[in-house]
Amino acid sequence: MSEAAQPGERPVRSPCVSVCALDEQDICIGCQRTAAEISRWGRMDNAERRQVLAACEARARAMGSLL
Repeated sequence: MSEAAQPGERPVRSPCVSVCALDEQDICIGCQRTAAEISRWGRMDNAERRQVLAACEARARAMGSLL
């Protein structure tokens, strides 16, 4: 059973901050997701979404843009 199907658990929210522009590496400057991650988000279960959020945080740290 996927994590998204567990009763009582809400879907992990999108990190979108409505600053939607991809850089030269196809990474959104607003949320740090790749174009592929953005387009697949609606079909991901919560476990996969959490993995993407961890990757977004790592990208933001590497770029020095994490507050």
